[in-house]
Amino acid sequence: MAGQQDSSKSASGDQTGAAVLPAGTEAPNFTLKAAPDRSVTLSELRGKPVVLAFYPADWSPVCGDQMALYNEILPDFRDQGAELLGVSVDGAWCHKAFADARKLRFPLLADFEPKGAVSRAYGAYADSGVSQRALFVIDATGIIRWSYLSPMGVNPGADGILAALERLTPDQRGSKATASASASSASASSASATSAAKASAQASPGSDAGAVR
Repeated sequence: MAGQQDSSKSASGDQTGAAVLPAGTEAPNFTLKAAPDRSVTLSELRGKPVVLAFYPADWSPVCGDQMALYNEILPDFRDQGAELLGVSVDGAWCHKAFADARKLRFPLLADFEPKGAVSRAYGAYADSGVSQRALFVIDATGIIRWSYLSPMGVNPGADGILAALERLTPDQRGSKATASASASSASASSASATSAAKASAQASPGSDAGAVR
Protein backbone atom coordinates (compact mmCIF):
# COMPACT_ATOMS: atom_id res chain seq x y z
CA MET A 1 0.00 0.00 0.00
CA ALA A 2 2.93 2.33 0.39
CA GLY A 3 2.77 3.14 -3.30
CA GLN A 4 -0.94 4.10 -3.38
CA GLN A 5 -1.99 7.51 -4.64
CA ASP A 6 -3.04 10.19 -2.14
CA SER A 7 -6.65 9.11 -2.55
CA SER A 8 -8.28 6.13 -4.16
CA LYS A 9 -11.70 4.69 -4.86
CA SER A 10 -12.51 1.09 -4.08
CA ALA A 11 -13.55 -1.37 -6.73
CA SER A 12 -16.28 -2.58 -4.38
CA GLY A 13 -19.82 -2.08 -5.58
CA ASP A 14 -21.09 -1.37 -2.05
CA GLN A 15 -20.47 2.35 -1.90
CA THR A 16 -22.20 5.69 -2.23
CA GLY A 17 -20.57 6.59 -5.54
CA ALA A 18 -18.45 9.41 -4.13
CA ALA A 19 -14.75 9.05 -3.44
CA VAL A 20 -13.35 9.61 0.04
CA LEU A 21 -12.04 13.08 0.85
CA PRO A 22 -8.70 13.57 -0.91
CA ALA A 23 -5.36 14.87 0.32
CA GLY A 24 -5.27 18.63 0.77
CA THR A 25 -8.83 18.78 2.18
CA GLU A 26 -9.50 20.15 5.66
CA ALA A 27 -10.65 17.27 7.85
CA PRO A 28 -14.25 17.75 9.03
CA ASN A 29 -14.36 18.22 12.77
CA PHE A 30 -16.45 15.89 14.93
CA THR A 31 -17.18 14.79 18.46
CA LEU A 32 -17.92 11.08 18.93
CA LYS A 33 -18.26 8.73 21.87
CA ALA A 34 -15.06 6.82 22.65
CA ALA A 35 -16.76 5.13 25.61
CA PRO A 36 -20.23 5.31 27.17
CA ASP A 37 -18.99 8.15 29.40
CA ARG A 38 -16.25 9.75 27.28
CA SER A 39 -16.07 11.59 23.95
CA VAL A 40 -13.27 12.55 21.56
CA THR A 41 -13.24 15.79 19.55
CA LEU A 42 -10.94 15.83 16.53
CA SER A 43 -10.01 19.52 16.85
CA GLU A 44 -8.73 18.91 20.38
CA LEU A 45 -6.02 16.67 18.89
CA ARG A 46 -4.51 19.50 16.84
CA GLY A 47 -0.74 19.69 17.17
CA LYS A 48 -0.06 16.07 16.18
CA PRO A 49 -1.02 13.73 13.33
CA VAL A 50 -4.21 11.70 13.57
CA VAL A 51 -4.94 8.42 11.80
CA LEU A 52 -8.63 7.71 11.18
CA ALA A 53 -9.47 4.11 10.35
CA PHE A 54 -13.11 3.75 9.31
CA TYR A 55 -14.31 0.14 9.22
CA PRO A 56 -17.66 -1.60 8.64
CA ALA A 57 -18.41 -3.40 11.89
CA ASP A 58 -17.10 -4.74 15.19
CA TRP A 59 -16.82 -8.54 15.35
CA SER A 60 -16.57 -9.11 11.58
CA PRO A 61 -13.52 -11.24 10.64
CA VAL A 62 -11.75 -8.72 8.39
CA CYS A 63 -12.38 -5.82 10.76
CA GLY A 64 -11.16 -7.87 13.70
CA ASP A 65 -7.94 -8.73 11.88
CA GLN A 66 -7.43 -5.13 10.78
CA MET A 67 -7.88 -3.66 14.26
CA ALA A 68 -5.71 -6.41 15.79
CA LEU A 69 -2.92 -5.52 13.33
CA TYR A 70 -3.10 -1.83 14.24
CA ASN A 71 -3.06 -2.74 17.91
CA GLU A 72 0.06 -4.85 17.37
CA ILE A 73 1.96 -2.08 15.60
CA LEU A 74 0.60 0.76 17.76
CA PRO A 75 4.16 1.59 18.90
CA ASP A 76 5.04 2.34 15.26
CA PHE A 77 2.24 4.92 15.10
CA ARG A 78 3.33 6.37 18.44
CA ASP A 79 6.92 6.59 17.20
CA GLN A 80 5.58 8.92 14.50
CA GLY A 81 3.76 10.93 17.18
CA ALA A 82 0.37 9.96 15.73
CA GLU A 83 -2.95 9.30 17.44
CA LEU A 84 -4.91 6.33 16.06
CA LEU A 85 -8.73 6.33 16.10
CA GLY A 86 -11.00 3.57 14.81
CA VAL A 87 -14.47 4.62 13.60
CA SER A 88 -17.60 2.60 12.80
CA VAL A 89 -21.37 2.99 13.16
CA ASP A 90 -21.46 0.56 16.10
CA GLY A 91 -22.57 1.94 19.46
CA ALA A 92 -20.24 2.80 22.34
CA TRP A 93 -21.19 -0.31 24.37
CA CYS A 94 -20.57 -2.57 21.38
CA HIS A 95 -17.18 -0.91 20.89
CA LYS A 96 -16.34 -1.43 24.56
CA ALA A 97 -17.12 -5.16 24.39
CA PHE A 98 -15.17 -5.54 21.15
CA ALA A 99 -12.16 -3.57 22.43
CA ASP A 100 -12.12 -5.51 25.70
CA ALA A 101 -12.30 -8.85 23.89
CA ARG A 102 -9.52 -7.87 21.48
CA LYS A 103 -7.49 -6.01 24.15
CA LEU A 104 -7.29 -2.94 21.92
CA ARG A 105 -5.23 -0.05 23.24
CA PHE A 106 -6.62 2.75 21.06
CA PRO A 107 -10.06 4.41 20.98
CA LEU A 108 -12.96 3.13 18.88
CA LEU A 109 -15.38 5.94 18.08
CA ALA A 110 -19.13 5.40 17.71
CA ASP A 111 -20.52 7.09 14.57
CA PHE A 112 -23.87 5.94 15.87
CA GLU A 113 -26.23 8.89 16.27
CA PRO A 114 -26.92 10.43 13.82
CA LYS A 115 -25.94 7.13 12.23
CA GLY A 116 -22.97 7.47 9.89
CA ALA A 117 -22.89 11.29 9.95
CA VAL A 118 -19.11 11.48 10.29
CA SER A 119 -18.57 8.66 7.80
CA ARG A 120 -20.69 10.58 5.28
CA ALA A 121 -18.70 13.77 5.89
CA TYR A 122 -15.52 11.90 4.93
CA GLY A 123 -17.12 10.19 1.92
CA ALA A 124 -16.82 6.86 3.72
CA TYR A 125 -20.42 5.68 4.14
CA ALA A 126 -21.81 2.67 2.29
CA ASP A 127 -25.31 2.26 0.91
CA SER A 128 -25.70 -0.81 3.11
CA GLY A 129 -25.66 1.41 6.22
CA VAL A 130 -22.12 0.89 7.51
CA SER A 131 -18.84 2.77 7.37
CA GLN A 132 -16.63 1.85 4.44
CA ARG A 133 -13.09 0.61 4.98
CA ALA A 134 -11.36 3.98 4.60
CA LEU A 135 -8.11 5.36 5.96
CA PHE A 136 -7.04 8.97 6.53
CA VAL A 137 -3.82 10.56 7.76
CA ILE A 138 -4.51 14.07 9.10
CA ASP A 139 -1.64 16.41 9.89
CA ALA A 140 -1.11 18.58 12.97
CA THR A 141 -3.00 21.49 11.39
CA GLY A 142 -6.10 19.43 10.55
CA ILE A 143 -5.42 18.86 6.84
CA ILE A 144 -5.84 15.41 5.26
CA ARG A 145 -2.45 14.40 3.83
CA TRP A 146 -3.36 10.88 2.63
CA SER A 147 -6.53 8.89 2.16
CA TYR A 148 -7.40 5.45 0.85
CA LEU A 149 -10.61 3.50 0.28
CA SER A 150 -10.21 -0.27 0.43
CA PRO A 151 -12.67 -2.88 -0.87
CA MET A 152 -14.97 -3.99 1.96
CA GLY A 153 -13.58 -7.51 2.13
CA VAL A 154 -9.90 -6.55 2.01
CA ASN A 155 -7.72 -5.71 5.00
CA PRO A 156 -5.77 -2.63 3.80
CA GLY A 157 -2.92 -3.23 6.24
CA ALA A 158 -0.77 -0.41 7.57
CA ASP A 159 1.99 0.17 4.99
CA GLY A 160 0.18 3.11 3.38
CA ILE A 161 -0.50 4.74 6.75
CA LEU A 162 3.11 4.44 7.90
CA ALA A 163 4.47 5.70 4.58
CA ALA A 164 2.17 8.73 4.73
CA LEU A 165 3.24 9.50 8.30
CA GLU A 166 6.90 9.26 7.32
CA ARG A 167 6.33 11.76 4.48
CA LEU A 168 4.99 14.45 6.82
CA THR A 169 7.16 17.54 7.17
CA PRO A 170 8.15 18.80 10.64
CA ASP A 171 5.43 21.47 10.46
CA GLN A 172 2.84 18.86 9.47
CA ARG A 173 3.93 16.64 12.36
CA GLY A 174 3.53 19.42 14.92
CA SER A 175 5.19 20.08 18.26
CA LYS A 176 3.02 17.58 20.17
CA ALA A 177 4.04 14.80 17.80
CA THR A 178 7.73 15.64 18.18
CA ALA A 179 7.45 15.61 21.98
CA SER A 180 5.47 12.36 21.93
CA ALA A 181 7.95 10.64 19.61
CA SER A 182 10.88 11.82 21.75
CA ALA A 183 9.21 10.51 24.90
CA SER A 184 8.53 7.17 23.19
CA SER A 185 12.16 6.93 22.09
CA ALA A 186 13.44 7.83 25.56
CA SER A 187 11.15 5.23 27.14
CA ALA A 188 12.40 2.57 24.74
CA SER A 189 16.04 3.51 25.44
CA SER A 190 15.44 3.40 29.19
CA ALA A 191 13.80 -0.02 28.93
CA SER A 192 16.70 -1.29 26.82
CA ALA A 193 19.26 0.04 29.31
CA THR A 194 17.39 -1.55 32.23
CA SER A 195 17.29 -4.92 30.44
CA ALA A 196 21.00 -4.70 29.65
CA ALA A 197 21.83 -3.89 33.27
CA LYS A 198 19.79 -6.84 34.52
CA ALA A 199 21.46 -9.17 32.03
CA SER A 200 24.90 -7.93 33.08
CA ALA A 201 24.11 -8.43 36.76
CA GLN A 202 22.89 -11.97 36.14
CA ALA A 203 26.02 -12.81 34.14
CA SER A 204 28.46 -11.44 36.74
CA PRO A 205 29.51 -13.92 39.48
CA GLY A 206 29.18 -12.93 43.12
CA SER A 207 32.29 -11.89 45.12
CA ASP A 208 32.58 -15.34 46.66
CA ALA A 209 31.47 -17.36 43.64
CA GLY A 210 34.91 -18.92 43.26
CA ALA A 211 35.61 -19.48 46.98
CA VAL A 212 36.47 -22.98 48.13
CA ARG A 213 34.08 -24.22 50.80
